[in-house]
Order: sequence, then structure tokens, then C-alpha cells
Amino acid sequence: MSKRDYYDVLGVTRSTSADEIKKAYRKMAIKYHPDKNPGDKTAEDNFKEAAEAYEVLSNPEKKQRYDQFGHAGVGSSASGGYGGGNMNMDDIFSNFGDIFGGHNPFESFFGGGGGGQQRGGRRVAKGSNLRIKVKLTLEEIAHGAEKKIKVNKLVVCKTCDGSGAKDKSSVSTCGTCGGSGQVRRVTNTILGQMQTASTCPTCNGSGQQITSKCNVCHGDGVVRGEETITINIPAGVSEGMQLSMSGKGNAAPNGGVPGDLIILIEETPHETLKREGNNIVYDLHLSFVDAALGMSIEVPTIDGKAKIKIDPGTQSGKLLRLKGKGLPEVNSYHRGDEIIHINIWTPKALSSDERDALEKLRESPNFKPQPGKNDKSFFERMKEYFE
Repeated sequence: MSKRDYYDVLGVTRSTSADEIKKAYRKMAIKYHPDKNPGDKTAEDNFKEAAEAYEVLSNPEKKQRYDQFGHAGVGSSASGGYGGGNMNMDDIFSNFGDIFGGHNPFESFFGGGGGGQQRGGRRVAKGSNLRIKVKLTLEEIAHGAEKKIKVNKLVVCKTCDGSGAKDKSSVSTCGTCGGSGQVRRVTNTILGQMQTASTCPTCNGSGQQITSKCNVCHGDGVVRGEETITINIPAGVSEGMQLSMSGKGNAAPNGGVPGDLIILIEETPHETLKREGNNIVYDLHLSFVDAALGMSIEVPTIDGKAKIKIDPGTQSGKLLRLKGKGLPEVNSYHRGDEIIHINIWTPKALSSDERDALEKLRESPNFKPQPGKNDKSFFERMKEYFE
């Protein structure tokens, strides 16, 4: 199922101010909050969708990438390959609690404030995110790539299976919260008086206490290790773009939820081709003779070689276009073009015979520069092409 446009989700436009976007999200959050719509799965989904949209549109950098590349530009795709849509209730209020006055007025639903997730009715810790850089060639960017990367990170301790305990008998129920991981209280919120639940200070929300720690991880449930991760990079990414793989970051202590892996894209410069947005630019150097007489010649593209025709009398600075030979847009079928910039090569050293031949042609009328009114400068042609 494809994702809805984030602006449509919040009922705003690209020109809406940051304050108005914030107000729109607050209105949606109150309207669809599960405490006001108990048992309504649709309301809960709308609540999460609004939070996901606000998470992107409230961040200037993410908003810019979204405006340019759509969902793929912010680590989210319709197929769900890169997750921006896996937000849980704890994440929402740990990230956006300031909108509701700096605290979580709905902790009774989310199971406590920030920094973790819900599992089996108990709050569990979330591992930290990891950030890596992946270098791609133009060819890989054009067609997409699969990369296998060895990542040094925190992994689940195999000895205790992530529990942090020496054995099963070394785990007991927390006496403060009775194993629920929460302590409850009544608070006044913008929706009126509500019963809320906060994280148990004794067990930090796990509902359990370890009486004897694992000898390998010393009670943390995680150890330093290495994992080979397969990353599928979509075609059309660009320098500086970030992708996210949910659950591929550092493992969390005591059987918690792993963090995410953030992939930063870097482009490796091509030997002869240059990237300009989704277009590819190639500088073609021709001899004066070839430009004057015309010829056929092969030029490099990101898909191999292409044969082009040089018309007789071609001038230096002329731009030729190979339609559809550029890079694809992320999350789109559109491709850029390859632009060939003609450069006439003037020899720096001449033999005496070559010099004599050119001297004979110097006074020929056809060799006198005669630019027409329609002959535009290189900068005018470039400006006209990209506009």
C-alpha cells in the first residue's frame, strides 16, 4: 500500500509555515488520540501517520529532501523497504512531547515516557542508531545496488540470550511495580483528568530484576560483535541522502528493541562523466578538422557507449543531448539526459608543413569568424537548456 503525501496527511501545503504545521499536527494528534478513540484501530493508524508526517515536515533538512525526492528521500518507501513508518507510541511522545507542554499527557496508553518501546505490556529499552557511509559509482546510482557491509556493533549476548542474567533462576519479578514495569498515577491533561503510567524507577520498565548477572556481558545482555548486513540501495540516490534500515543498529540491553542503521550516500567521482542533478555532462574534445568536416564518434554513457553524429561546421560550445541517458529520479520513472559539450581542440605545437598549410588557409573567406545573430554563447545555451 502506497504512502499518502505528508502534506495531505496534515492538511497543509508546501508554503505553510513551521508554526502552522505544528498547529495542524497538534490538532490531528488530539483528534485521533487513542484515549479519545478506544479500540478504534483506524484512529490509532491516523495518529501514527500524522506523527510520521510531522517528524519529516518539522525538520527543515528532511522537509527539503522530501520536497525533492518524496518518501524515498527521507528513508521511507511505499514498499516499506526503508522504514519511516514504523513509529510506535513511545517514540511519538518521546520525540514530540514538547507539543503537549513538555510532557506526555497520554502515558497511560503509551506505557511511560520516552526512550523505549512496548513489548508484552512492558516497556523495553531501544538500542542506539548506527550511522555508516556507503560509496557508490555513477553506474550503481543509475541502476541501484546491493551492498554487503560488515558492521561492528553491539549484538545480543549468546550466553544469556540477551537477558543479562546468569540463568533463568537469576531473574525475579520487580517488587515495586509487580512485574508491570509501570507505576500509575492520576494527572490533569489537556483532555481532562486521566490515569497515567510512568516507568518504574526500580526496574526501568522491564518488570524484572536480575539477582545474578551473566559472566560474559556482565548483566547488559549485549556484547561487541560484527554483522554482515545486505543493503539494497534504490536507483537515483544522490550525495548526502540518508536511508534507514529499521532494527539493524545496536542491540538493546536486556532483550530490548534494536536501533536503526542510518546509511549516508557518498558518490565516487566518475573518470569522464559529471553529474548535474539527474543529468550527465560529458566534455567531448574534437579536432578542428573533425568539427569542420563532420564525423561519427562514440561517447561514454552510464550504460556503455553511444554513437553520435557531428554535423559539418560544428562550433565549439555546442550542446548535444542524449535523451533519457541520464540518471533516474528516486521513486519515479523519469530519467535525466546526457548533455555533450563540444570543445574544439587547438593544437599547441605544429610542424613546418602543418604551419604552411594553415598559413595558406588564413586569408580564406571561409576561415574568417562570422558569428550569426542566432549564435548564442555557451552560458546562454546552458541556461536555456536547464530552464
